[in-house]
Amino acid sequence: MKHLFVIAALLGSSSLSACAQAPQPGAAAAKPATAPAVKADSADGRARQALQALNPQIEIDYVGASALPGFREAIVGGQVVLVSDDGRYLVQGQVLDMQDKKELTQGSPALARYRRGLLDSIKVSDRIVFAPPNPKYTVDVFTDVECGYCRKLHSEIAELNRQGIAVHYMAFPRMGLGSQDHRDMISVWCASDRKQALTDAKSDKPIAAKDCKSPVDMEYHIGQRLGISGTPAIFAPDGTQLGGYLPPQRLREALDELAGASRAGAPAGMR
Repeated sequence: MKHLFVIAALLGSSSLSACAQAPQPGAAAAKPATAPAVKADSADGRARQALQALNPQIEIDYVGASALPGFREAIVGGQVVLVSDDGRYLVQGQVLDMQDKKELTQGSPALARYRRGLLDSIKVSDRIVFAPPNPKYTVDVFTDVECGYCRKLHSEIAELNRQGIAVHYMAFPRMGLGSQDHRDMISVWCASDRKQALTDAKSDKPIAAKDCKSPVDMEYHIGQRLGISGTPAIFAPDGTQLGGYLPPQRLREALDELAGASRAGAPAGMR
């Protein structure tokens, strides 16, 4: 059959509590680092070949062992898919281990490490930081100046700080590069007082047009590699994506839960 599916469709996802990204026809995502060579006749090699047979242009960031017996784990477009060791079957979506009460795809340690590596590649000086003294947790948040849920999250920034949560904002203009949204975010990141400019932009105050060598494009491309399809996109210190908007108390509870699971040496249970 000609129209089975394309891998981009398989990997498309969005948060119900996030502002969706506008379609980007013809937009090229930043390419990940070259993957290490693997033997074609290995389980990893067969998984790569199977994915590339679906879409020869696909960029595969990782292939390795999966917690699901008989399957390999692959990271493509910032999301996890499972490919059978013989390269025949592909599983995309939530896979629940009912005995250990954990999710095997979005809860994958390899995915968290991949995300953490990308997030750590963004310098603190390229972020807009709202932090209390001696924060208990730091979350990385890809934001947009027009998204309603981003504005709601930012309206609660003082309470987030009171909860001991530092917020590191990165730019993700969801309307795409070249849009007015993109230009406004460049103006915010080029402002002499970025924090005030971001707060003003999220409050519908006029944005003074500015231009400079900003990190906006770079952060947007990293967001694409992380598989972000809507804003806000909130990442915990270990690289786990916590979804879209969460009220301050619920966000603190989610971070406490992750920290507790980490101290116990096991993944957090299904939430």
